[in-house]
Amino acid sequence: MNALAPLSHPVFRMLWGTWLVAHICMWMSDVAAAWMMTSLTTTPIWVALVQTASTLPVFLLGLPSGAMADILDRRRYYILTQFWVATVAILMCVTILAGWMSPPLLLLLTFANGIGLAMRWPVFAAIVPELVARPQLPAALALNGAAMNGSRIVGPLVAGALIASAGTVYVFLLNAVLSVIAGFVIMRWRREHKPSPLGRERLFSAMRVGLQFVAHSARLRVVLLRIALFYGHSTALLALLPLVARGLPNGDAGTFTLLLASMGAGAITAVMFLPRLRAKLNLNQRVTVGTLLQAASMAVIAFAPNLYVAVPTMFLGGVAWITVANSLSVAAQMALPNWVRARGMSMYQMALMGSGALGAAVWGQVATWSSIQTSLCVAAVSTVLAMVLARRLWAAHHDEEDLTPASEYRLPVVSTPPTSGHVLVTIEYRIDPAQEEAFRAVMQENRRSRLRRGALHWELVHDLSQPGIYVEHIVDESWTDHLRRFERMTADDVALRERARAFHIGDAPLIVRRFVIDSTIRS
Repeated sequence: MNALAPLSHPVFRMLWGTWLVAHICMWMSDVAAAWMMTSLTTTPIWVALVQTASTLPVFLLGLPSGAMADILDRRRYYILTQFWVATVAILMCVTILAGWMSPPLLLLLTFANGIGLAMRWPVFAAIVPELVARPQLPAALALNGAAMNGSRIVGPLVAGALIASAGTVYVFLLNAVLSVIAGFVIMRWRREHKPSPLGRERLFSAMRVGLQFVAHSARLRVVLLRIALFYGHSTALLALLPLVARGLPNGDAGTFTLLLASMGAGAITAVMFLPRLRAKLNLNQRVTVGTLLQAASMAVIAFAPNLYVAVPTMFLGGVAWITVANSLSVAAQMALPNWVRARGMSMYQMALMGSGALGAAVWGQVATWSSIQTSLCVAAVSTVLAMVLARRLWAAHHDEEDLTPASEYRLPVVSTPPTSGHVLVTIEYRIDPAQEEAFRAVMQENRRSRLRRGALHWELVHDLSQPGIYVEHIVDESWTDHLRRFERMTADDVALRERARAFHIGDAPLIVRRFVIDSTIRS
């Protein structure tokens, strides 16, 4: 598979360009904010908190943002994110020109800018599978990573040049201009928004279902754990990099920019070789190699005496970062059906950025208590230990599922659909008691399937007087949500349903009943 093949699609190419510009703006803003903080204070924890303020909104707002990206018009939502970032950049300019900037206010505005990132990331992650065929998805995600890391070169270089020649305020001014231009480019995209025939999901219900999907998908949970462990440790390098740059001979803004650019160059170079790497190594092996390389780069940069050592080390750190991030991002995408993709990827983003925000604060505090070198070395060692733990968990939960939308399903029909109240569905099975253990194992999988698709409650009851009679109880929030569960069925869900029905014996069919729960009668 050609690493550049997705760029042959005009719409993907256009939106990928806006993604690149958005990340250039993000890095320009982060570099300017981090460097400004070093001019306001030299305390390591304040400097590290810039990284926390930038990424924490993604952790706090990722789920509602992902839910909105699944239920709203993604084109309009994506446009909104660009204008939000532009507005925050203008506020940064005004604050600096007025002379009001202080460490707490800088963190507050950086947090506001991070809200734009929290809104933008899940909607774009959900858009990409719409634009390219499934075989091209790994290459498309790698190109997204290349854009993010290309921006790691361009953004800091532009920011560093502007800081040195004109001042920090011009970095935020250019950020605002580029964000507005990107917003108008997205307006050219003529995506047709197709609302569900069942209407728009309510926000809190959509959030609940997204959380349930992750909670009952062991494969996705392990992916989230692995990216959280990796990024929570690797962020030590990014959070402390301004201070590492200052500590090098003649360290200044240009040094900081060069180190970031070196890491970005390593990531972009790695993207061109990822298809070949995927052919030779499985996901577990790629993540292991990348994690070990990342740990080594942190340990070396801690004691780098000059740029001749620091620059190639940062280059290898970029190679490690994109290898792990792309591998786990693809694994997350492959574990998600289309109907919950934005919510699932928002939780991937929350795991990544939330661990980054926490990690930056932790490693910054460790550096404050001890030294920058100690903090980076501890992070390097604990990275390897965390990787060993996650590798064991992955071995138990790596089975792939067929998440293709079910081609055939029949919606239940009732004479008078209820307008309120929870819906209880009962399914009665008559099984051979000798098959009880196997049946219960399949029903455990059935439970996860029902809850992943949005059921409020599930249980299996056993008739004491007739050993072969089992009744499955499923509770849905409403009649509409009951119908949504059928819309969300995948090929794997259909296969599981047939496996469960195969245990039913006798000539009589399964007995399926639907009840509305009367909420007017209370104890």
